[in-house]
Amino acid sequence: MILTTTPHVEGHRIEAYLGVVFGEAIVGANLFRDLFAQIRDIVGGRSGAYEAELKRAREIALGELAEAARRLGADAVVGIDVDYEVLGQGNSMLMVTVSGTAVRLA
Repeated sequence: MILTTTPHVEGHRIEAYLGVVFGEAIVGANLFRDLFAQIRDIVGGRSGAYEAELKRAREIALGELAEAARRLGADAVVGIDVDYEVLGQGNSMLMVTVSGTAVRLA
């Protein structure tokens, strides 16, 4: 499955547009409250644990997107957009949503 943020796949012609597909992942447990507290303590550094959690959420969402496209018979998803939102009581959870257009390539 080819996943791209561009509206086309270089070297391929889009034969059919199969529909918009989505993938979502939510991570929580006071991630951002803890994150912002630790960021204040880390001057010029990076929080590897939080970066890993964000990466995991993004990978889950992209995996769901690819699976939704496979179910439609797609070869690729074009025009992918990734959005991050905080939600929950006290903004304690992060939602990663990805969307794109499932296509069949010629």
